Amino acid sequence: MKKGQTLWTRDELILAINLYCKLPFGKLHSRNPEIINLAHLIGRSENSVALKLVNFASLDPSLNARGIKGASNASKLDAEIWNEFYNNWEDRAYESEKLLAKFEKKPIEQLVDLEDIEIKEGKEKERLVKTRVNQHFFRAMVLASYNFKCCITGIKNTELLVASHIVPWAVDKDNRMNPRNGLCLNALHDKAFDNYLITITPDYKVLLAKRLKTELKKEAFGEMFLAFENAPIKLPRKFLPDALFLERHNEVFEKRN
Repeated sequence: MKKGQTLWTRDELILAINLYCKLPFGKLHSRNPEIINLAHLIGRSENSVALKLVNFASLDPSLNARGIKGASNASKLDAEIWNEFYNNWEDRAYESEKLLAKFEKKPIEQLVDLEDIEIKEGKEKERLVKTRVNQHFFRAMVLASYNFKCCITGIKNTELLVASHIVPWAVDKDNRMNPRNGLCLNALHDKAFDNYLITITPDYKVLLAKRLKTELKKEAFGEMFLAFENAPIKLPRKFLPDALFLERHNEVFEKRN
């Protein structure tokens, strides 16, 4: 550590990982307004925050598997906090969002829209808030990983994009928040994926259900599916979809078709 520098605290590292998850891989630079904002919140330089985010990239196994490396000077504490997130996305994501709200001096409820649910007090309120905050965080992670583009069609309109779970939210509690259990899809293909009308293979190609192909021959929107059959998806820069999750989706797809 250089003279005059101070060690990063646990809270600062948690906020840095929070931001790393929400930014596209190509946006981890000191000119990014979100990095500038975090630097101001924690009293560090923009360059220091940007470098820390690149340090976390060096710990991302899905990047390492593709030969993409970040900075090589991640600390022991960097690795410890990263592993805490990677092994418990459910709790660490929520902890990081609560901490962000604290640093920004606002209630965590302001981070997400809670107007459509009736909030009760006590544990019920905490559960509802945590669920909604985590859903919001998962969406931010997945869309950022795919650079805010549908991985099948390339659609960029965020109002049409969904952070789709490969293994459904209700089926695998342990991987509800795992970004490698996510795909960025437009609303139409998300609905088809959820209903096993399409699937994505472990080698990242789109397959269509036989029943869908039969029906689509009569439909004007058939090209929205047929044009992408057997085509590779557009892979994310980080948090590569886990092949095991895709295999599980494929198994259900095959049983239903």
